[in-house]
Amino acid sequence: MHALAGVSLLSLLSFGYLSWDWAKPSLVADAPAEGEPPAAVPSQQPHIIFILTDDQGYHDVGYHGSDIQTPTLDRLAAEGVKLENYYIQPICTPSRSQLLTGRYQIHTGLQHSIIRPRQPNCLPLDQVTLPQRLQQLGYATHMVGKWHLGFYRKECLPTRRGFDTFLGSLTGNVDYYTYDNCDGPGVCGFDLHEGESVAWGLSGQYSTLLYAQRVSRILAGHSPRRPLFLYVAFQAVHTPLQSPREYLYRYRGMGNVARRKYAAMVTCMDEAVRNITGALKRYGFYNNSVIIFSSDNGGQTFSGGSNWPLRGRKGTYWEGGVRGLGFVHSPLLKRTRRTSRALLHITDWYPTLVGLAGGTASAADGLDGYDVWPAISEGRASPRTEILHNIDPLYNHARHGSLEGGFGIWNTAVQAAIRVGEWKLLTGDPGYGDWIPPQTLAAFPGSWWNLERMASARQAVWLFNISADPYEREDLAGQRPDVVRALLARLVDYNRTAIPVRYPAENPRAHPDFNGGAWGPWASDEDEDEEEGAGRARSLSRGRRKKKCKICKLRSFFRKLNTRLMSQRI
Repeated sequence: MHALAGVSLLSLLSFGYLSWDWAKPSLVADAPAEGEPPAAVPSQQPHIIFILTDDQGYHDVGYHGSDIQTPTLDRLAAEGVKLENYYIQPICTPSRSQLLTGRYQIHTGLQHSIIRPRQPNCLPLDQVTLPQRLQQLGYATHMVGKWHLGFYRKECLPTRRGFDTFLGSLTGNVDYYTYDNCDGPGVCGFDLHEGESVAWGLSGQYSTLLYAQRVSRILAGHSPRRPLFLYVAFQAVHTPLQSPREYLYRYRGMGNVARRKYAAMVTCMDEAVRNITGALKRYGFYNNSVIIFSSDNGGQTFSGGSNWPLRGRKGTYWEGGVRGLGFVHSPLLKRTRRTSRALLHITDWYPTLVGLAGGTASAADGLDGYDVWPAISEGRASPRTEILHNIDPLYNHARHGSLEGGFGIWNTAVQAAIRVGEWKLLTGDPGYGDWIPPQTLAAFPGSWWNLERMASARQAVWLFNISADPYEREDLAGQRPDVVRALLARLVDYNRTAIPVRYPAENPRAHPDFNGGAWGPWASDEDEDEEEGAGRARSLSRGRRKKKCKICKLRSFFRKLNTRLMSQRI
């Protein structure tokens, strides 16, 4: 049915978008966003630099015993606070959405998968983002790197969601040099944007180095007297595995080709972080700055990454998919050179950073995060005692799950994961649960692989004491049904607050061919009005409807059909 919709809409609507000039000059300059002038800025507001890496595995940093060289990250972490009980989400969009909203996926409608390039979907427009909140507190806000939070309307773009400037990609992954991205055979386009314009002229520069250079330019042109929020979302080390040759040479003795390329990319990113911290010192920002480093999800073990000795990989709810790399480095920390085991989650950065900036944010604002700065800076107990990893009603239901298996209160076929205190519960299909050591050898022996392969267990409920068993090797679900029932009850409580999943069908009008060969917004305000209901469409004049009536009816039909199908699946 979706294919039929795509063909029908494409044939009927393409003529109206072949002439749309998406690649026009930026509408947003380097000045603060339009609106009321920011409030007076206290001098004590710190500069905030948030560095997010893509697909970097738990094992892929020097201070976790990796064979990959990361001297800058090792030094910054050693001099600051290492976060060794810090959690993120298993894939890209969910982690980024929770960072910028402070809300769980179930409260943004983004519980399922990622936002695909052709989906009419983006970070909910009715929620105030972290950079918007910081702008209200007088901050200059800049983003460099990967967005991956939707772009089907211009209102979804980073420069409309709180960032004064933006240089980076809108989709999930691009070529590191050409910035091309294909979302299926023949559906390819250019994806490097500056502000709201396509940055054709920057093609050919390796993204990690390009982004670090842009950060240095921002710092060079900004006064340290005004507080600054820099969100640096590196594309590295997501596929495709590409690296400048000089970094590959350092790992010429590593037999596994994927691991060799991946290691080179990590080391290049490490040097980019060194250049950024050097610029902070050179331009007078460092002494009043807070540098936060975080990965966005677990490493992809099929593409050179490693989460060893944790179980699982990117895209799973095992610890290897959701345990994050993280540390905070700052002269403003009260207790440094230590490891924090306080329970933290990526949603906590929103209230924490707003608090550092002199504002307030709490559960009263609809947030799921906590202000954890006292736990990080002073070593106090974390206010967080539990984490909802996710509830995804659309993911493939586990064959052996049932309502009966969930004590009659929860269908254990549904993919869900929750951490309460020391306990972690998983239901449904958590994803591949292998323990995979770093693949440094040219040919990984099959006998070694099979030693750690997860058996095809006929179950849909797992329970682990994560404090005692961080590698998830001893399932206690059968021994502690009381704990299982208590955590299932918490899932029920959370599920009562969930909003419907937003995962619309792909729209053929998103094809880059209709945007001058680049990925970019394709929906207009008029399209959004039509989605909100037929009532407003009927208020249009008869003359205006004469040309669009059939098109509108057809689009409305397929949208309603898709909504019904999704509702039935949920």
